[in-house]
Amino acid sequence: MISETAPDLAPPPLPFALLEFGRALGEMASLPAAQALLRIAPVGDGHAVVVCPAFMTGDSATGLLRQFIRSRGYRVYGWELGRNMGPATTGENQEHLAKRVTDVFRQSGRKVSLIGWSLGGVLARELAKRMPDRVRQVITLGSPLGIDPRSTRVNWVYRRIGDTPIPEEGIAEILAGVRTPPKQVPSTAIFSKTDGIVPWRGCIEPKGQLTDNIEVFSSHCGLGVHPFVFYAVADRLALPENGWAPFDRNASSWRRVAYPSSGHCYDVNGK
Repeated sequence: MISETAPDLAPPPLPFALLEFGRALGEMASLPAAQALLRIAPVGDGHAVVVCPAFMTGDSATGLLRQFIRSRGYRVYGWELGRNMGPATTGENQEHLAKRVTDVFRQSGRKVSLIGWSLGGVLARELAKRMPDRVRQVITLGSPLGIDPRSTRVNWVYRRIGDTPIPEEGIAEILAGVRTPPKQVPSTAIFSKTDGIVPWRGCIEPKGQLTDNIEVFSSHCGLGVHPFVFYAVADRLALPENGWAPFDRNASSWRRVAYPSSGHCYDVNGK
């Protein structure tokens, strides 16, 4: 079982962080070789999907992921808010991201799925709490779900160039609020134990009827260009709107190899 509050976590091991760039390039380079797998990924019902980028990146960073999602039959959109420099990028009260999702919702006439990479996942998940009538599900990729920013390897970068200061007081209450998953919207966390930026224990969802976790072998920077992540995203998006279910890694032998774990088999202390 995963506890509802995350303890203080140490940053990922330094060797993982130092290997991030090279590993991410290798994971992206594996996409052409994985085309046979990606071609059999589930095809969906054509609903709209909005993808939110990681910290310091914009829509160009999610281009390959969006291209794949589009190939599975969805209407996929970038967030069109420029580079993700922190919560103020989405508006003081997330009004810019809310407007983007609302526009897509009205255009499509159906609930919108949100996918967020790292900080983008935190922002998407928080928005889902406010707009359960417009959000179908949330999928996060290596997102720090309510952990102390000092537990990440980019805390010093965010404190220097992020557009929203990290408060010195009340941080525990803020983190506890972020840690709590949406009550009415399914939320799946895709994470890696070899993430070099965010401690993996801080990327997993608390146990609940509408939460799930899927473990992959990946760097943090490679989560948005990884074939097994792509397949897991397609699996989640293809679920019926009113028929959400946890990921079944035992559905085939190759899944048991590609996905080391799924569900709620870890707590935040890694047990």
